[in-house]
This record gives sequence, structure tokens and C-alpha cells, in this order.
Amino acid sequence: MLKDITLGQFFPGDTVVHKLDPRTKLILMIVYITALFMAKGFPAYVFMLAVLLTCLTISRIKPKAVLRGLRPIFIIIIITVFLNIFFMRGETVFFQYRALVITKEGVETALFMASRLIMLIISTFLLTYTTSPITLTDGLERMLNPLKKIKLPVHEFSMMMSIALRFIPTLIEETDKIMSAQKSRGADFETGGLIKRAKAILPLIIPLFISAFRRADELATAMESRCYHGGEGRTKTKVLKFAARDSIAFLFGAVIIVSVLLLGRINL
Repeated sequence: MLKDITLGQFFPGDTVVHKLDPRTKLILMIVYITALFMAKGFPAYVFMLAVLLTCLTISRIKPKAVLRGLRPIFIIIIITVFLNIFFMRGETVFFQYRALVITKEGVETALFMASRLIMLIISTFLLTYTTSPITLTDGLERMLNPLKKIKLPVHEFSMMMSIALRFIPTLIEETDKIMSAQKSRGADFETGGLIKRAKAILPLIIPLFISAFRRADELATAMESRCYHGGEGRTKTKVLKFAARDSIAFLFGAVIIVSVLLLGRINL
């Protein structure tokens, strides 16, 4: 299950999506998520799904990697569907047994909520899959530059975000190693009830925290030894510049918003 968590991983490529400016991808992700919450009705959700599948196809991200990343949140999707089906009231009743009522409106809301959650998570994955942590940090810092005027530590915030994304796969790998070591000593993480499994995970927490603090200390020492002092006076190896493809991408984002608004008026 731990190996299925792919958030923070970067898959190098030479596609148009990979070449887009990180600021463009951040803005488009915000636009897509906004449009996703604005979407109403079946046509709008189909359109949003088509947009997402098109982006995945262009970026050449393997569907297997995306589906593997969705596995850890599968239980959240199931709970969302369950709550909406059984607790959403409506006029058209499909099934009723005492307090349990399944309505047409509840089923539709459950499907829309599950679809929205899945597409939201995949769009976030697409950003990290096609953008390296360093490039993503530069783009985020450039976008937040105006906040420096009110003395906000923009560079430090962006750096923390980058380090957090970078260390997600590392900590997952470290957890997997600790679990393998505990299993070789007779630990059981897969059988028993929920409480028993929770107790079995406790021996993992202390070694994992120690490993995380050790890595943080090593990183801080390495930064200090290289005289790191924040963003002031630092130069960039690659200066970010908007290209023609970024302008086309922004136009594409505007089309998404307009299309969702128009499709929301269609009643099926």
C-alpha cells in the first residue's frame, strides 16, 4: 500500500505538458479545480473528465501510475459514496428500510462527489508527475513574489513546500524498510481487527520519526556548509520565461471555465 503513494514523484519527459512554465501549470491546476467545483450536471463532468484524460495522454503518464496513486485514497472515496447515498434525501425513492433511504438524488450526488474527488486528486498528481520539485519551487516563489512587499518569507515557504514534496517518496521508502525489518522479527501488520493493526503500527512510528529528524538534520547541515542564507541575492540556473505554448495553455484554461458554465445550463 505504501508503494502505491505516488504524490511527489516526478516522471521526466519531453512532452508539451512537461515543457510548460511551472507558473502556468500551477495556475491551470487552480483553474481546473475551480471549474471542477463549478461543474453542474452530467455534461459538465464528462467534459472535465475529457480534459483530464487529454492532459494525461499528452503528458504520456502511464495509467498504471495514476491508478496506483489512487489506491491509498480508495477507502475515502467509498466512505464519501456511502454517506451521500444513505444520508442524502430526495424525492425519488429507490429503496427504503427503516432509517435507511436510497434516493435518486442521493445516488447522483454520490457519483458526482466521487468523480469530483478522483479528478481533483489526479489533477494534483499530474502537476507533480510533470514538474520537478526544484522547478515547482521556482514557479511558486515567482507567483508569490508580490507578498514579499508585506515581509512574508516567500522563498522559505516555497523551499519548505519543495522539500516536503521531495521527501514524501523518501519517507515512504524508509517506512517500507522499517516494516520489512519488523516483519522479519515476527511483527504482523496485515491480520486482526482495526485496533490490533493500529497497535502493530506503533513500533513503526518511533524509528520513522528518528529517521525523519536525522535526515532533516543532515539536510540543514549540508545547507549551512554551503552558506545557504535564503533567497536574497541568489541567482537561477534556469530563468523562467513564458513561451507561446503558455499563452495557448492560458487560453485553454479560459475555454474550460466558459465551457463548464455553458454546460451547467444543460439539463438532461
